[in-house]
Amino acid sequence: MKKVNLSKISLWIISALIFVLYIFPFLMIIVNSFKERLEVVADPISIPKVFSLENYKSAFETMNFGTSFINSLLVTTVSVIVIVFFSSTLAYFLVRWKWKINGIILMLMIASMIIPFQSIMIPFVSIFGEFGLLNSREMLIFYYLGFGISMATFMYHGFIKNIPVELEEAAIIDGASKFTVFFKVVFPLLKPTTTTIAILDVLWIWNDFLLPSLVLVKDDIRTLPLSTFYFFGKYTADYNIAMAALVLCIIPILIFYFIMQKQIIQGVMDGGIK
Repeated sequence: MKKVNLSKISLWIISALIFVLYIFPFLMIIVNSFKERLEVVADPISIPKVFSLENYKSAFETMNFGTSFINSLLVTTVSVIVIVFFSSTLAYFLVRWKWKINGIILMLMIASMIIPFQSIMIPFVSIFGEFGLLNSREMLIFYYLGFGISMATFMYHGFIKNIPVELEEAAIIDGASKFTVFFKVVFPLLKPTTTTIAILDVLWIWNDFLLPSLVLVKDDIRTLPLSTFYFFGKYTADYNIAMAALVLCIIPILIFYFIMQKQIIQGVMDGGIK
């Protein structure tokens, strides 16, 4: 009995320590967002002498939060929609049409997933910049489709294989077209996978800094992560305002996570059981 209690206590202590280590950086960002710049530099782990919202006001105005938020929301929403649409239809085609080349296409897409973006970053900028295909939100969405479709297609492919063909055949006998069969019969059954893909891609695209930094140059089309770069100059940095800007960037995605918390857990569980 004592051994059981000791093991539970030890597990609780380890879990608490891991939680503290995980949450500590976020607490430091929040704490330092209320300090003055010199106070952050002098003692970043201390409690602010005076809690002031002035940093948040300066960050909101300097980073043009409203415009940056709309840009991030637009890019994230449209990117996730096009990734879900094209990857699900592509996966359905690869599963149901038994062409030899389909296996090769799937293998190439899986192989592309192991290539790190950093290894193709320089040629990416050189080639697409030469053709004038940068500095556009539409092109950024197109690039997110290109970099996100492989993983999404792979996930959909495994799920669609387990859907009985008889369901589709029954719909075709009733006069449904292939288009109708997919969107009225197959796609609703993909809800767990769609939820998982959508959530993972929202977290990825909303927080992404590297790809937008290469594609978006104009101030009026920058996303929220890019806008935080305003506070870091060549010789100095406004760390206190930058911390407030980071908190402003984190709040929308935290709200999204708490709203979708049930769907996240359910999607992972359903996908694992399937």
